[in-house]
Amino acid sequence: MKCGQPTYAASSAMTPAPAAGVGVVMPAGSGTSAAPLANAGHVPAYEIRPVYAGFWLRFVAYVLDAVILGAFALPIFFGLAMMMGVGAAMSNLPRGRDPFESGLPPVFALFLGAFVLVVFVGGWMYHALLESSEWQGTAGKRIVGIVVTDMDGARVSFWRATGRYFAKFITGMIPLGIGYIIAGFTEKRQAIHDMIVGSLVLRKSQF
Repeated sequence: MKCGQPTYAASSAMTPAPAAGVGVVMPAGSGTSAAPLANAGHVPAYEIRPVYAGFWLRFVAYVLDAVILGAFALPIFFGLAMMMGVGAAMSNLPRGRDPFESGLPPVFALFLGAFVLVVFVGGWMYHALLESSEWQGTAGKRIVGIVVTDMDGARVSFWRATGRYFAKFITGMIPLGIGYIIAGFTEKRQAIHDMIVGSLVLRKSQF
């Protein structure tokens, strides 16, 4: 009696599968929304529920960065001192009276200028290049698992990272370190320099 009627398996096989990346169109009134599948599973977790890095986590990253920078800077300073003859100049300083009464010897002034230049440019490049790279943070931040992003959770540009680095000088001018400490109390755990350039520091575990 059922001869010629299509079975369930046959009707299912005859129904073409939707192409990859194409949303399924549901019949009107079915109660199911037609959600596109193209971006399904590709929304970063921090866009859904961002977890901001607090003050203490950022402080540990700062200490680690200071140790790392110091480990690289000391050999450079010793090398510069040897090349400029700072040791020989120190051995020739007069004894028994103020060695700098006639002014700072030229070699010391030159070494001091080189010291400031290395610290200034080295610190700037270290933070700006790494925070705008795929790491999205310095080595210290990477160790503790935090990253720097813009307000939308995207990677910052080199120039925004540069602005963030120099804005830290403004943060540091606030007495008692309050400009940094407020990162533990503000809504999005931002320090003053983060507010100035529009940046966030997020837990990497949410990526």
